[in-house]
Amino acid sequence: MWFLFSILAALSWGAANLFYKKGSTHTDKYSHLKIVTMVGLVMGIHAFSYMFIKDIAFDPFDMIRYLPVSFLYILSMTIGFIGLRYIELSISAPVQNSSGAVTAILLFIFFPREISWFDIAGVVIITVGVFGLAVLEKRAETAALEADKQVIDPKYQISFLAIIFPIMYAVIDGLGSFADGVYLDELKLIAEESALIAYELTFLICGILAFLYVRVIKKQKFNIFKERDRGYAAILETTGQFFYVFAMASNAMIAAPIIAAHGIFSVILSRIFLKEILSAKQYRMILLVMLGIVLLGIAGEM
Repeated sequence: MWFLFSILAALSWGAANLFYKKGSTHTDKYSHLKIVTMVGLVMGIHAFSYMFIKDIAFDPFDMIRYLPVSFLYILSMTIGFIGLRYIELSISAPVQNSSGAVTAILLFIFFPREISWFDIAGVVIITVGVFGLAVLEKRAETAALEADKQVIDPKYQISFLAIIFPIMYAVIDGLGSFADGVYLDELKLIAEESALIAYELTFLICGILAFLYVRVIKKQKFNIFKERDRGYAAILETTGQFFYVFAMASNAMIAAPIIAAHGIFSVILSRIFLKEILSAKQYRMILLVMLGIVLLGIAGEM
C-alpha cells in the first residue's frame, strides 16, 4: 500500500501547490503567513477529528518528541510560500522536488541497505527529470522575454533571490523527510498516527501565532472564511500529509522520491488552469519522471 499512498500524497500536494500559487500575491508581504494560518487551521481540525473518530489517546509529549521533524517541515513550507510570490510555480516546483533525492541519499548513507537496480534507476531518472524540467523552464522563459523584448516582471524574475527560496525549501524539506524516515521507518521512534497528530497540532499552533501576528500586531485585514484558494490548498495539503505519513513509515527511502515528484503534477495543473503551454521537451521530461515513478513502484513490489 505504500506505493498507492505515495502516489495519492503526490497528487494531493501537486494540486495544493496550484492553490498556494493562486494564494500568493507579490503585493502582499504577509501572504505566506496567511497560508500558514489556513493550513494550521485545517490540520488542527483534522487532528482533533481523527483522534475522536479513531478513539486515539494522544500523548502531548509526542509533539515535543516529533518537534525536530515538524520544525523542518513547517520551516521549509513557509520558505516555499514566500518564494511563490517571486517565481513561477512551474519553475519553483521542479527545483523543490530535488528534496526527494536528498532524502533518499541521506537514508542510504546513514542506514545502508541492499537496493535493486530498479530503485537506483528510479531515483536517478526522477532526479534527472525534475532538474531537466527546471532547466527547460528557465531557458524557455529567458528566450521568450528576449524575443519579445519585455521587461521581466519582478514577481517572476529569475534572480538569485528568487531561485534561492525553492533551493532552501529542497534542502530543508529533504532534511525533514530524512528525519521522518529515521523516526517512522528506521528507528521506529514514534507511531505513524502519533506523528501525524503531533505534526498537525504543531502546525495549528504555528497557524494561530501567524494569525495573531497578522491581525493583532500588524493589523492587516484577514478573514479566514473568505480565503478560498488558501483554504483549498490547506485541505489538499492535509490530505497529502495523511497519506505521506503512512507511505514513509512503510518504505521511506523509495517513497520519498516518488512523493517529491508531486511538482510534476503541479506543472501540469499550472499549465491547464493558468493557461500556460508545455513544449515537447517538457512533456518528455514529465514522462521521464513518470517512468522513474513506475520503476520505483515495480521495485517496491519485487
